[in-house]
Amino acid sequence: MLLEFQHVTGIKKGFCLQDITFSIPKGYLVGLAGKNGAGKTTLLHYIADEKKHYTGSIRVDGEELHDSHIKLMNKIAFIADEVLFFGMYTARQNAKLLAPFFEKWDWELFEQAIQGLGLISGKPLRLDKVLSQMSRGEYLRFQVAFAMAHHTKLYLLDEVTGGMDPIFRREFFRLLHRILEQENASILMTTHIQEELEEKMDYIGILEEGRLVSFGEAV
Repeated sequence: MLLEFQHVTGIKKGFCLQDITFSIPKGYLVGLAGKNGAGKTTLLHYIADEKKHYTGSIRVDGEELHDSHIKLMNKIAFIADEVLFFGMYTARQNAKLLAPFFEKWDWELFEQAIQGLGLISGKPLRLDKVLSQMSRGEYLRFQVAFAMAHHTKLYLLDEVTGGMDPIFRREFFRLLHRILEQENASILMTTHIQEELEEKMDYIGILEEGRLVSFGEAV
């Protein structure tokens, strides 16, 4: 399994998760749904944050996450509106500053991903554009390209498709499936869009008040 939660319980910034247990195999797209405050973003932060906020066990690619968090973050990308890069620098400058922290950084793949993601919207994403001047869609595409460039195995996407027009959303999911096929990665994404849960996901989890009330293959 690529990601395993075993009896994960904890409180972070007032949000509580209670006895969360599930596992995700490699190569699948998993949707996590629930009302605001159900704990969706908290669950993703438990994985991404360097500090351990929980009891129980989270394993990534067979290793205990917070025993080797820095090393395992080479395999993980957290993509959301609030993820902070260096807003005053360009996409290229951000990549140059951060690439040395990733063992498998691939410049050619980064530039290919930037170009390919630009084709989704028909508007090329410029490497010389300052991040603070990017639209929400451009910033999302930059984050995905950055994640692809260090050969991410586990993508954590937090409500990224909200506000997308239908054409962009359709092309975006095509890109995600291409990533799954080429990288043998898995994607765990939160969403409140029912259509995405019913038509796009391989597995679906439902959170209610910090509890995982169901988890299984999409039907």
